[in-house]
Amino acid sequence: MSDRLATRTPTGPTASRHPVLRVAGRLSLTTAYVLLLTVTASWLAGQGHAGRARFVRHNSSNVHHMEVGKWWTMFTSGLVVDGVPAWAGIAAVAVVLGLAEWRWGPARAAAVFAFGHLGATLLTEGAMWVMLTSHIPGALSRARDVGISYGLVATGACLLALGPAPLRRYGLPALALALATAWALDQQLADAGHLVALGLGVLASRTAWLRARAPVPN
Repeated sequence: MSDRLATRTPTGPTASRHPVLRVAGRLSLTTAYVLLLTVTASWLAGQGHAGRARFVRHNSSNVHHMEVGKWWTMFTSGLVVDGVPAWAGIAAVAVVLGLAEWRWGPARAAAVFAFGHLGATLLTEGAMWVMLTSHIPGALSRARDVGISYGLVATGACLLALGPAPLRRYGLPALALALATAWALDQQLADAGHLVALGLGVLASRTAWLRARAPVPN
């Protein structure tokens, strides 16, 4: 009797791990990023208005910071949830990046997110630099530009583009329409960057590197 029970009872470190820990282990990239965002948001919540404004100002990836060599702001800007409640932004990252990591693995998910975040930042700030050098009204060298949204939009667009036919046919155009409407109404730098990030996400979905890992279903 004891031999049969021993045979049926799972043993080893895998059996003792809680299901949440097993999921977190598989989604190591998402877990680490969510923790970083949570720590940053918690710290900022404890700062005064002036402290939060100073942190955002020093970590905005704008033309001025690029010109003075503060390229690291392109990365630290992605540690701030801006424009929405922190919990909502962190939850969106957990869902979208988590789905991407589950489907493609951490390396590909990180590459798509970074491609969207860095690519959209460089393109939008490059356009702003051209406007500044051309003396076009409305251009700002010290624009507020922080947040997770570029990487999030690019990853979401890539997931839709590599998803089932209904998602590609309806989900992707719906996302594009929503972002285009937001840009038409507000005409902010971030709104234009979201459209750029969407295009980068679709572009990433066409690479053989991703399609080999997640072939497009019919």
